[in-house]
Amino acid sequence: MTKHNRVAILGIFVADLAFRASRPPAIGETIIGSGFAMGPGGKGSNQAVASARAGAHVAFISKLGADSFGDIALKTWQAEGIETLVPQTTDNPTGAAYIFVNDRTGENAIIVVPGAAGTISPEDIESARASIETASVFVTQLEQPIPAAVRALEIARAAGVTTILNPAPAAPLDRAIYALCDYMTPNESEASMLTGIEVVDIETARKAGDVLLSWGCGCALITLGEKGSLFHSKEISEAIPVFSIGPAIDTTGAGDAFNGGFAAALSRGMDPIAAARFGSATAGISVTRSGTAPAMPTLAEIEALSVTKA
Repeated sequence: MTKHNRVAILGIFVADLAFRASRPPAIGETIIGSGFAMGPGGKGSNQAVASARAGAHVAFISKLGADSFGDIALKTWQAEGIETLVPQTTDNPTGAAYIFVNDRTGENAIIVVPGAAGTISPEDIESARASIETASVFVTQLEQPIPAAVRALEIARAAGVTTILNPAPAAPLDRAIYALCDYMTPNESEASMLTGIEVVDIETARKAGDVLLSWGCGCALITLGEKGSLFHSKEISEAIPVFSIGPAIDTTGAGDAFNGGFAAALSRGMDPIAAARFGSATAGISVTRSGTAPAMPTLAEIEALSVTKA
């Protein structure tokens, strides 16, 4: 089986419960919101949808509860042509996320409960070994247990698969993990937490990137929201611009769009800087739409933007 255009992703699915209002309520306070939506979410699942829509053949590794939220997940993946290695259990429910979206700025705050996916173990990863080893690119995050992510990275690295760790939500990591990562893709707050350097712009991102490189990762690809991102390796350090088609109305899935698009581009053999620009274009389109997985753009949309704005 050829590895070309194949992406394996380990992560979680949650049902996104998104509430729009001008501000979050204070403790003990009730406010009236301006909108509500429920849809598919979870960083790993969002990245899988983004990567599939960007043209990759995607295998997604996770766990679900045997419930109505799990049914939403399965229907979402089937619609996108995503291969699933996702057992269902009656012991734990499918995860859910509370998402507050500022209806003026599109900025967000999130509480995630992983549910069944919070029980993913290294033994579960062994069951998905073949899908990891036959991928061109492997991606994971930190919403499922870290030992599972580490085992998957180890399998991918041993098989010569390009590895991407999106360290979100940020958590203290054993230094040995960094050496398993060809690319680490934190946002500014995650990079700040991991390195102790306050990341606010390209120059401070470069300093944080130096720390991540010193710990063993191959490349620090730090996203900075409206300031773009920084591709920082030992060989090259280049700012990647924002690609925009309009004002941002919901930034909730922007990082997932970036990672999914970046992984898909790498899997097709695109050079890393071009792949980062492709990821930026993917994110730039997604923030102009409401929701997370539903906001992910198609390959044609991404290519049209990245070519037009190159």
